Amino acid sequence: MTLSVQDVTGWSLADHRAAQRDGATVVEVVGTTLQALATLDDPAVVIGGVLDVLARAQAAALDATERPGPLHGVPFVVKDNIDVAQARTTAGCPSYGYVAAADATVVARLRAAGAIPVAKVNLDQFATGLVGTRSPYGTPRNPVDPTLVPGGSSSGSAVAVARGLVPFALGTDTAGSGRVPAAFCGVVGFKPTIGRLPTTGIVPAVRRIDCATVFARSVAEARTVVTLASGRHRSDPWSRDPEVGPGAVRTIGVPARLPVDGLDPRAAEAYAAAVAATEQAGFALQEFDLLPFLDAGKLLYGGPLVAERWASVGTFLASDPPGIDPTVARIIGTGVRPSAVDAYRAEYRLAHLRAVTGEVWSGIDALLLPTTPGPVTVAEVAADPVGVNERLGTFTTFVNLLDLAAIAAPSPGVGAPYGIQLVGPAWSDDALADAAARIIGEAPEPPGVRPGEVALAVVGAHLTGMPLNHQLTGRGARLVATRRTAPAYRLFALDGTVPPKPGLARVAEGGAALEIEVWALGERAFGSFVAEVPPPLGIGSLELDDGTWCKGFVCEPWALAGASDITRFGGWRAYRAAGGSR
Repeated sequence: MTLSVQDVTGWSLADHRAAQRDGATVVEVVGTTLQALATLDDPAVVIGGVLDVLARAQAAALDATERPGPLHGVPFVVKDNIDVAQARTTAGCPSYGYVAAADATVVARLRAAGAIPVAKVNLDQFATGLVGTRSPYGTPRNPVDPTLVPGGSSSGSAVAVARGLVPFALGTDTAGSGRVPAAFCGVVGFKPTIGRLPTTGIVPAVRRIDCATVFARSVAEARTVVTLASGRHRSDPWSRDPEVGPGAVRTIGVPARLPVDGLDPRAAEAYAAAVAATEQAGFALQEFDLLPFLDAGKLLYGGPLVAERWASVGTFLASDPPGIDPTVARIIGTGVRPSAVDAYRAEYRLAHLRAVTGEVWSGIDALLLPTTPGPVTVAEVAADPVGVNERLGTFTTFVNLLDLAAIAAPSPGVGAPYGIQLVGPAWSDDALADAAARIIGEAPEPPGVRPGEVALAVVGAHLTGMPLNHQLTGRGARLVATRRTAPAYRLFALDGTVPPKPGLARVAEGGAALEIEVWALGERAFGSFVAEVPPPLGIGSLELDDGTWCKGFVCEPWALAGASDITRFGGWRAYRAAGGSR
């Protein structure tokens, strides 16, 4: 297959899978992507050239493998404060640069799933900024309007995805760097719970609240990448074991009032449209007091907590190296002034605000907010680099300080450069993704599922004609589709279960698309069904073959040790027909 740059521009994860089924090799696809990046008409996106030799070598190895992973052959770009083995990491400062000995943990996990890093991309220097202009490598052009800033600090990541150069990109988010550029460039920016994606191999900004983030052109694809990169890692003391999330989003908070200068007029219109779309999507709305959240956000740069930035790179800056952005130097330099007493007082204030804002979650599942107060021009940033940047973080800076999760997406019906974000408690990541998909018009569930119903994928004893199917039909559930999972799962026959049951596990490589059924249940019926699911099984989130997600059966990893791998049968029904578990 002969591919051109135009052929691969704008490809989704599903497009890559389809091309491979049609005979495209990974070498061909990656080579064309490298060409697109190397000949890009915007030299401020890629830092240090494409990763030509490294990417082509991995592509060739993947073409030779017989166990493709769920992201087999998919190219992606990496913000240049994240390590890629044998590539240079600069954090936007050439004199700081070093050649990474190993991949950052998130890169390694995505590489294990079959994805290929093809370039390092631009950022606000040392991830200090929300504008995208604080880099000696230049300012990537905003793909919506070149007079506007692209947003930062993950400027290159957002621009690369928005221009269709890659399906997804890695960025980081400490104060909004994974969300502000998503809004300005018209893509999705997924900032999961702190610690869900390990930060080993990422140049720190504020180490204890730094987050790796994912940019994509859809909620479903951003979620897929986050899922594959997730999990605690022993090398990162800030990474965390996942916890059970707070449940589906039903009630969404909207501010009782926004700051007087909170939104420009067009952004206010876009936000009003988003609120209307949220209500139309079936969510209940409830007002809340936004001001304590905003007060928490002011502590990051308006107080002694900025000392953590000095703790990260202050020694390097103190050596007066060349190529330092003066605004970045000035901001980080203020970190030497606060005393330990100042820092503790700020922590006490933050603890108080965590308690005050935490009360919101007793009656609200998520907050709907603008991502930014509105777009700004390159000229406006040049005239007031600190003031404009601070204003851009109005609705984003508090999120990590309060240990919250968030996902940013284009405003429904309006689009870039106006964006919305959903914010929720720690480990509400997947519920936020479901809600965001509904609000912006992505189909989060298979066709045939009605408002007020939950889609549930069943893989074993609950299939039609199987012994536990009555637990669905007795609750009035309807079969809406026979489908397959995404090619990222393996199926095991669990020992000693009565009736016989399988265990489904998501894997980084060697997965397959397995036959399932999707059933629709009312919300109350779904709740009673889940209460009957026995260990080691549970209900989690399952990706389908078209990239959408729904609830589905998952299995505790400990129960799979020694279990028979039956993936080759393609599903539980075929395994049983062949005489399995008799």
